[in-house]
Amino acid sequence: MGEHEPIRTVDLARWRSYEGAGQIAADVDASLREAGFLLVRGHGVDPDLRAEVRRAAREFFALPTPVKERYSVRIGGRGWLPPGVEANGNVEGEPTPPDLKESFAVGADIPVGDPEIDDVWFPPNVWPAEVPVLGEAVREYAAHMRRMSDELLALCASVLGLPATTFGLLTRNPTWTFNINRYPPLSEVGEPAPGQFRIGAHTDFGTVTVLDREPGAGGLQVHTDERGWRDAPYDPDALTVNIGDLLAHWTGLRWRSGRHRVLPPQPGAPAEELVSLVWFYELDHDALVTPLGPPVGTRDDLEPVVSAPFLRARLDAISVS
Repeated sequence: MGEHEPIRTVDLARWRSYEGAGQIAADVDASLREAGFLLVRGHGVDPDLRAEVRRAAREFFALPTPVKERYSVRIGGRGWLPPGVEANGNVEGEPTPPDLKESFAVGADIPVGDPEIDDVWFPPNVWPAEVPVLGEAVREYAAHMRRMSDELLALCASVLGLPATTFGLLTRNPTWTFNINRYPPLSEVGEPAPGQFRIGAHTDFGTVTVLDREPGAGGLQVHTDERGWRDAPYDPDALTVNIGDLLAHWTGLRWRSGRHRVLPPQPGAPAEELVSLVWFYELDHDALVTPLGPPVGTRDDLEPVVSAPFLRARLDAISVS
């Protein structure tokens, strides 16, 4: 991506040992200010587990459509999100064609005891009986993602000069979603409509998103002010991390919510099928987020927000009626 790479790589293992902590903090701050993205090594997630989740997911996605329809849900549900139900680009204010993908979604499922809250934010997960290994692999992977997300939030707090526990105090029973996205090949979906992407341009909504991606011709792109749209850097040993609207708001917009998209399938790679593992981390549903003012934040006019309604408005925006 040129001489100056706005998306830095940081090593959590070095951070844990306080090796080069000052440089790591500087890299995190610069990368999140410029792009809202990081590459993260030293995360401790076994590549074999990541591969196992993918294998099981591909087995599920290969099932006949009538079988997958038994698990069909809308955005926010637990199960299969069929093609056509999601248009991430809508969140930017203009109607866009549906995203060229299908997903399997799981999420936080520890109830708080209020049915009106639990039915929306903590419903039980649904595991396809046809692929029993999927549930086992995803539960193990989700445990790693929860650990890593909490560590990332502690890192973020420290970089901002706050106690490492600052964000963790509001993640006692957080909402989260884990989507396994399948991006079908061009040979399956046909020529994309004008303005149609595998995922349209958007920012994520929560605190940190942790992505395990497969590179491809129709892959992830990141937008920065300096460079516009560029292919995201890829490192097979690293996970890709971006921050969402909630954390950007919390930092008084010091850090940007990483704007990104996934290109449509490309004519030069008509058989390309990609599977991404996408973990969206948030906060407790009732967490009150009070933006940091100057000199940490860049604004002093941002209002406090509550996590659940803040997220709900954005989820509704990307749902295709």
